[in-house]
Amino acid sequence: MSRVFLILIAVVVVAGLAALGFAMLPTTTRSISAGSSDQDNAAMVEKGRYLAIAGDCSACHTAADGQPFAGGLPILSPIGTLYSSNITPDRDTGIGGYSLNDFDRALRHGILSSGGTLYPAMPYPSYARLRDEDVLSLYAYFIHGVPPVHAANHTNGIRWPLSMRWPLAIWRKLFAPDPDQLTAAAIRYSDPVVARGAYLVQGLEHCGSCHTPRALTLQEKALDESGSDYLAGGQVQDGWSAVNLRSNDAAGLGRWSAQELVDLLKDGHSVSHGVIGSAMGDVVVHSTQHLHDDDLAAIAAYLKSLPPAPHEVSTFAMNSATAHRLQSGINDTRGAELYVDNCAVCHRTDGEGYARVFPEIAGNSTVLSGDATSLIRLILVGSVSPDTAGGPSRLGMPAFASRLSDEEVATLASFVRQSWGNAAPAVKARSVKAVRENALSAATVQ
Repeated sequence: MSRVFLILIAVVVVAGLAALGFAMLPTTTRSISAGSSDQDNAAMVEKGRYLAIAGDCSACHTAADGQPFAGGLPILSPIGTLYSSNITPDRDTGIGGYSLNDFDRALRHGILSSGGTLYPAMPYPSYARLRDEDVLSLYAYFIHGVPPVHAANHTNGIRWPLSMRWPLAIWRKLFAPDPDQLTAAAIRYSDPVVARGAYLVQGLEHCGSCHTPRALTLQEKALDESGSDYLAGGQVQDGWSAVNLRSNDAAGLGRWSAQELVDLLKDGHSVSHGVIGSAMGDVVVHSTQHLHDDDLAAIAAYLKSLPPAPHEVSTFAMNSATAHRLQSGINDTRGAELYVDNCAVCHRTDGEGYARVFPEIAGNSTVLSGDATSLIRLILVGSVSPDTAGGPSRLGMPAFASRLSDEEVATLASFVRQSWGNAAPAVKARSVKAVRENALSAATVQ
């Protein structure tokens, strides 16, 4: 037994040394060359400003009530709380001392100027798709177009041994794509509009960071449509489940037109299908509402080009039986009673809501999502639509956590998931309890 034990120890030591050696191998990257006159060119700085908006850099790198891009925003992760870094051109606490290639290595490769690896909360696997000229424009903007802010970076709240950086290099080398290989193996799109949309969705907008499910090792299961899991939804971020952005009729965007998607990204609501809420509201406020119309159209065209994700558990086929019963005053189930008492005044007895104000429930992709987390959380804590130029009225759904028990929320959620032609799995009270506890914990932290 002692001999076997010694052999096992030796194997572990050798494997550990091999992993450490693999992690410590330096990553060689191709340099980007640019003349100094190009880097502070006003047009390039302005282009970089637009690209930074498209990438929604402020969402992570600006804390609540903080200076733009000065970092300090807490980001919850499976291993602890991370804090975003200062990316203003301050030379002591920001990136003022970064060369163009230091900036590129951080942005597209996830490598710090010190040689360490960034946590993949920074979506460098998506930014790896950026073209050299766009990297140069972003660098010009952050160095010459952003005011420097002296703000020391916050220490991450991750305990040892997970706080060790060197294992991150192994993750990066295994799962982060090489920008040059992406360029060489890029999928060719016959439609230039779809091609532009793919570039934005897969790269700057990094939609897959939330809307693509992740493996146990936390990498996205696919980085483009070559994988059927790409943008298929399912990740729970900040207590909300990201929706399926593929063409599934029930839980996806199959029933949406391209123009409705443009409206949603620009104004925060579409004519009938939905209203933006939760964390996606910040994306609309700080990023997508400011995009050019042709870029919004390209994003919509690309998303509409995606085939449905496999293994959908929900279906939808309009059925007026529920509407007829409710309109006749027949509330023959506890779910029907709860709906009439709490929901019908806004979403109507036919489940079709009011255009551009209260979204339809019949055929709603959030209602029909395989993961009911967002629906449960919406009932418990409510939501408010974003304040945009095209939709300045912030319309809200009230919270029902203090009014409804876990069993009642489960009953109500199951009713809306199985009425008006909706067909999705029922919700269990234990699922509501878990979401309620998480919501209370998040409120306490905030």
